[in-house]
Amino acid sequence: MKKIAALLAFALPLAGHAEQVLLEAESFTNPGGWELDTQFIETMGSPYLLAHGLGTPVADASTEVTFPKAGEYRLWVRTKNWVEKFAEEVDATAAPGRFQVKIGDSAVAHEFGKTGAAWHWEDGGTVTISDLKAKVSLVDLTGFNGRCDAILFSSDPAFVPDNSSDVLPAWRRTMLGIPEEATTEGPFDIVFVGGGYSGACGAISAARMGLKVALIQNRPVLGGNGSSEVRVWAMGNTPPGLYPVGDIIREFEDDAKLSPGTYEEFEDAKKHRIVTAEKNITLFLNHHAYKVEMASASEIESVHAFDTRTGSIRRFTGRTFCDTTGHGTIGKMAGADYEMFEKGRMGMSNMWAWENADSTQTFPETPWALPLEEGDFPYPQKFHAQWFWESGYDKHPLLDLEEIRDWNLLAGFGAWNALKNKGAHERSDPDMLAHKNARLTWMAYVGGTRETIQLLGDVILSEEDIVSKKPFDDGCVLTTWSVDLHYPNEQYSKKYPENPFISVAVHGKGVDRKKGYPVPYRCFYSRNIENLFMAGRNISVTHEALGTVRVMKTCGMMGVVVGKAAALCVQHDVTPREVYYQHLGDLIELLQLPGNVRRASLTDEFAVDPALPAILEEETDWITLSQLDGIVIDDEKARLVGEWTHGAGLKKYVENGYHYIGAAKGDDVASATFEFTIPEDGEYEVRISHQPHENRSSKTPVTVNSADSAVTVNVNQRIAPPLAKGFFGLGVFRFEAGKPGSVVVTNKGIDGSAHIDAVQIIKLK
Repeated sequence: MKKIAALLAFALPLAGHAEQVLLEAESFTNPGGWELDTQFIETMGSPYLLAHGLGTPVADASTEVTFPKAGEYRLWVRTKNWVEKFAEEVDATAAPGRFQVKIGDSAVAHEFGKTGAAWHWEDGGTVTISDLKAKVSLVDLTGFNGRCDAILFSSDPAFVPDNSSDVLPAWRRTMLGIPEEATTEGPFDIVFVGGGYSGACGAISAARMGLKVALIQNRPVLGGNGSSEVRVWAMGNTPPGLYPVGDIIREFEDDAKLSPGTYEEFEDAKKHRIVTAEKNITLFLNHHAYKVEMASASEIESVHAFDTRTGSIRRFTGRTFCDTTGHGTIGKMAGADYEMFEKGRMGMSNMWAWENADSTQTFPETPWALPLEEGDFPYPQKFHAQWFWESGYDKHPLLDLEEIRDWNLLAGFGAWNALKNKGAHERSDPDMLAHKNARLTWMAYVGGTRETIQLLGDVILSEEDIVSKKPFDDGCVLTTWSVDLHYPNEQYSKKYPENPFISVAVHGKGVDRKKGYPVPYRCFYSRNIENLFMAGRNISVTHEALGTVRVMKTCGMMGVVVGKAAALCVQHDVTPREVYYQHLGDLIELLQLPGNVRRASLTDEFAVDPALPAILEEETDWITLSQLDGIVIDDEKARLVGEWTHGAGLKKYVENGYHYIGAAKGDDVASATFEFTIPEDGEYEVRISHQPHENRSSKTPVTVNSADSAVTVNVNQRIAPPLAKGFFGLGVFRFEAGKPGSVVVTNKGIDGSAHIDAVQIIKLK
């Protein structure tokens, strides 16, 4: 901490022997109850401290400062009145983000955060410094999101700080003593920027491929939207049936059952432990990537990031880079082709939660929040204000990001004020008057963004591709979420039609949520920046297709694919594009490796790591063809005669369900014929699967037509089949290569319903 403190306050002599001291709020040695906010660096230039106290003033943030001399200083604080931008909707004069600066034990009389809709240096007047060493503190007055970027003391009364919103402006670097030259880290085989599911799981995947990996994250925790800071539960399935790219996601995922859940459910420590256990990963938490250095117009040389607590700069060099920021900012800075849906984008959520205490709880009136009444918003069921507290549909997803977050806070606090302090006369239960025992327990200050920009690859996946099940030979990540697009909820948009804050999800049809649609690898690299991958919600898809691929488990699998493709880039000295055009077969081989297989370096052999958890297939209600040995013919491939009925109510069936039919009437016999041709002569065991039920036949005739004869076996389908995955053994039969064989099921003479699911033929050794 001494090194950090040394960077905090740097005295710089001015002409005429004037002195000035700059304190970066994010570098205070004791942040107290103030939170470090890094979401808006691109637009306002810096991390800052936020007093997010839910209506209760937070503990002071403080640091020790050495002044160059005693005397009078002009005090400047970079801040804003965060509600003034919304003065047409709320009482901005109430200024909820008020705070003071305290020097030693004396608070400066001026209250900051009362004026100015934009970030600015606010003049706090003249202060007298008598002790050269003093403690400087930020004193929150309200608990309602006061914010401080930096504090500056100047002995020159005419000096006015430069209000540039550039990231790390030169004059601030100079005052802080931050060297112009960045510390170089690397070279790495791949650099992931963004530590959500896509970046973290991608880094794990690449590390287990034997690559040297950097993972850069501008927050103190991993998981992104799936962290305790945002608390969006991780959705999407990791189904079997294609490649085991979901293994690492199931290892990494948390135990959240609600959105928002509790802090503990999101298991930040577990995520951190899994990543840091990988010896090939160097993790850089609290580092914000703000600059891209290009080797040429089409190749990234390095990414520059600074420590959000100290301002120290690192330069990351690598062979390939992966934009897992969600916002697509690395690709955008590199000049990658991108698209941004013009209006009506999916917005940002800031969810909140509450509980009932054992005693009466108070909450301050909020004249500065949206003046909501009960009925202006959905009642927070199960004590949760969920994902649909969302706004920013027509705002710029980067330039207006802080405004979007702050509008969400105005809505959340306004709603809670309505519940606590209004509408008591409408309640029939006196014990529930104004929710007297209710207290607000959590509100996200880090926003959960859904849509920013899409970096463009060689394939721009569309909703039409997905619905029509267009095949791609590089399909590799199964997206199982429906095409889920969010729009303003008209029911709750009447008061604020220009900026609604409650959404509705419209789920389109066309995605098989059980088996999924394989998203192609060509969506995961830039079409014009040769060494840039992308994974997560900023991949190459249309606005509509983003509705299905954007959920976290699906994003995580994209990262896993990128990690394996990056290994081929190093191994064969090729670009991400050339992996597809020259080494797709090699990529598929790597994709077939389970997640607990690793190698220490590219020159080592792959092996199962006994230290890793055993990879378990996701629990599903069905069995995929890939899970079965031998030749398998599903009931959907059988030739059916008669009125067979499709069903899927009895688990676990093979693939998409099964068929059944009642007993034959007279000579009107129904049949199901499973035809196959074996690759070589020999003896084969023949099996048939069914799901047992009391209404099934106890004597369903099943005939096996082999090279030697036709043998009929009566199967009791009321009892469970004895073999693995629900199969019944019909016997061993000889088949000849090239000569068709078949299994035929009929409903002749049965005493219930005949059931068919799949036939399996396994060669005996």
